[in-house]
Amino acid sequence: MNIRFERTPLAQVEAGALIVLAFEDAAPVTGAACDAVLAELYASGEYKGKPMDLVLVHAPAGLAARRVILAGCGKRDGLKAATVRKAVGAALRLAKGKTKSAAVALAKPEQTPDLVAAATSGAILGEFEPEQHKTNGDKAEKRIDDCLIAVGGATPGLESAFHHARVIAESQNFTRELVNEPGNLLPPLELAARAQAMAGPLGLGCDILDRDRMAQLGMGSLLGVAQGSAFPPALIVLTYEPAGQAAMGHLGIIGKGVTFDTGGVSIKPSDGMEKMKYDMAGGAAAIGAMRAIAQLKPPVKVTALIPAVENHVGGKAQRPGDIVKSLNGKTVEVLNTDAEGRLILIDAITYAQRELGVTHMIDAATLTGSIVVALGHVHIGAFSNDDEWYGAVLAASQSAAETMWRMPLDDDYKKQLESPFADLQNIGTRWGGSITAAYFLKEFADPTPWVHLDIAGTAWLDEGKPWMAKGPTGVCVRTFVELAMGWKG
Repeated sequence: MNIRFERTPLAQVEAGALIVLAFEDAAPVTGAACDAVLAELYASGEYKGKPMDLVLVHAPAGLAARRVILAGCGKRDGLKAATVRKAVGAALRLAKGKTKSAAVALAKPEQTPDLVAAATSGAILGEFEPEQHKTNGDKAEKRIDDCLIAVGGATPGLESAFHHARVIAESQNFTRELVNEPGNLLPPLELAARAQAMAGPLGLGCDILDRDRMAQLGMGSLLGVAQGSAFPPALIVLTYEPAGQAAMGHLGIIGKGVTFDTGGVSIKPSDGMEKMKYDMAGGAAAIGAMRAIAQLKPPVKVTALIPAVENHVGGKAQRPGDIVKSLNGKTVEVLNTDAEGRLILIDAITYAQRELGVTHMIDAATLTGSIVVALGHVHIGAFSNDDEWYGAVLAASQSAAETMWRMPLDDDYKKQLESPFADLQNIGTRWGGSITAAYFLKEFADPTPWVHLDIAGTAWLDEGKPWMAKGPTGVCVRTFVELAMGWKG
């Protein structure tokens, strides 16, 4: 979808559908003859302006647009950017199949940088459909080809807010496309190739560590997971170097990249296993974030690391009871081969610290079903070894409107990871599984300030929302980018 920004009077906006924000207190005023119709909708009680309340009006008198869609945002007081993003996304999705062009017109009170950004993001994310492999004619019919974000007046900073939001939202959709790819079309080396193809034109550094290089380094934990698959693993390293004087510090973004997860010998149930193509959602988010970072140019050096493997069953597959030696030097007894994400992440964490010199780390991983039990599909589960660094990540997530909830990481959980045969075992008991998984990572992250984001419940929508299609969400892209852009050094 082509999306652009213009300063155009609302009545002159030409589009198949004109999206106008609506509130509970009064009908929106466009200054055209159709205002009487909009007012009657309110007066009759047919439309109330509540959040996600949508109505479509054909042939609005006095407007150049052929339709008006009122996008309910609830109460005007305390209006949040997230509400606007969802309302615009839902309205644009309503327009799909009815027209090829849409516009979002923001009235003067809503002409602020954060709301322009929210409207832009909502339109781009709402347009996305996970249908890249469909071949029927309906696919083209449901597309919005052109979208305009329209404002009047001369409020400063709106163009830059639009550009910032466009880059991030398009990168989030880039992430969603990666996550939606099936395992047969996106094995680890193909994920690496796509990351490399993205990185070159944007000026990012890209290094792909193959199996031999990882073996020479001693990444036994990562390679143990990969050994059951016919598809070779890769450690993808993307680097952004700011021009001129860089801010103090080096941000490391690490994303779990299991391109398909059968569970290995500890095989998963067949019901729902097809969704395990999304087990690389953390890695895809790291790649998508770097796509945006390369264009928005934060002041800090950023390196993303994506350990990419397929966890498969085979004659060479890792067995329960195997002991592997990590890059850190610690040995791990593998009690469950389906607890593989933590095994690949620890070698990437150590590589980021020892070889690349990152000073602060954040990882995202579809790590545990336990986090879904604890938080459902609403909040990202957050864990950290450093309160100040967690505060910075929380502030970035709030700016990005990606909700997270901090979970405990007490030393009392460490006992569950004690093994009589190795330094650690890779799982604890069934109780507090997301916490023991995070504590396992902490053993390798310390003492570097680190935040772990468990996105198992938030990286995929089993049912579509009014503002977003079923499937991958691209969660964490916005948080990663805002973290880099707001770097304090």
